[in-house]
Amino acid sequence: MNDPKRTALQGPPDRENSDARRHGHQHSGAPAPAHGHDHSHHHGLLGVLRELFVPHSHDPADSIDDVLESSAIGIRAVKIGLAVLGITAALQISIVAWSGSVALAADTIHNFSDALTAIPLWIAFALGRRAATRRYTYGFGRAEDLAGLFVIAMITLSALIAGYEAVLRLIHPIPIGHLGWVAAAGLVGFAGNEVVALYRIRVGRRIGSAALVADGLHARVDGFTSLAVVLGAAGVALGFPLADPIVGLLITIAILGVLRSAARDVFGRLLDGVDPGLVATAEHALSAEPGVLRVRSVRMRWVGHRLQADAELDVDPATSLHEAHRIAHGAEHTLAHVVPKLDRALVHAYPAHT
Repeated sequence: MNDPKRTALQGPPDRENSDARRHGHQHSGAPAPAHGHDHSHHHGLLGVLRELFVPHSHDPADSIDDVLESSAIGIRAVKIGLAVLGITAALQISIVAWSGSVALAADTIHNFSDALTAIPLWIAFALGRRAATRRYTYGFGRAEDLAGLFVIAMITLSALIAGYEAVLRLIHPIPIGHLGWVAAAGLVGFAGNEVVALYRIRVGRRIGSAALVADGLHARVDGFTSLAVVLGAAGVALGFPLADPIVGLLITIAILGVLRSAARDVFGRLLDGVDPGLVATAEHALSAEPGVLRVRSVRMRWVGHRLQADAELDVDPATSLHEAHRIAHGAEHTLAHVVPKLDRALVHAYPAHT
């Protein structure tokens, strides 16, 4: 098995297959340039709101191509996010101390505990940097997807809690005191969480990590919860006490939209889902390779935030084993340059049926 850190220019070692009808070739650590995809984007106010609640999904990432570097960037994003959320929680705690609000204290504790859900993702990025073993022959990239499941569970829990509390307050209204302090703490919580959300989502897309994007969406969920506190307090101050639970229900709906987006990406990775445009691009590039008569199949999957590909090609039955090796090797280099985030490629050359 090749070293996953090898570059495309190095290529894999030559190897001969005693079966003259089949040639397999593996390539890894391929640098890939930016890759364009035709995605539809929503415009106007509705588009902005949709992007906020259900961010557009970019399956391939176009900037960072080394697995160790991208994992290090992911860990740094988690660390910075935790630091910002820690400062946010500290500011909220100071406001709680001044206001003496029990409800506000509970919301602050909730936000602080949710911030700690980034720790499993930190561990997953660290595991993903470890080399493959004879037991875990594909490495430990899947730990990232497992961390993503944990984030999904926390978003789900947040939606359930927000919905339950909103309904409970509709049935049994609870008076809100210290409105100014409550609004101030809510604004601090919203600002801190949204900054972290934007940062994690941007970095997650850059390195191709669905789990980090989901964790960014989780921070956004906590920001929505804090924003609900602000809007509820404003409604109560204006003489509309039911504003608090009504806003809570609206925020619950928004959280469900975020949950849908995050779950789609995380479960898509677990089910080996990729952007069909990537497969089409690979098929088109391989079919144009000299010596390739037909592309039988192209399969791809994400392992953590890196892609692996498996392709089967038809070549002339009269092609020698050495020439088949050359064709497969060229096909791997082609995939390396057209597919972003490609870590490994395994290409098989078969004699075409006559």
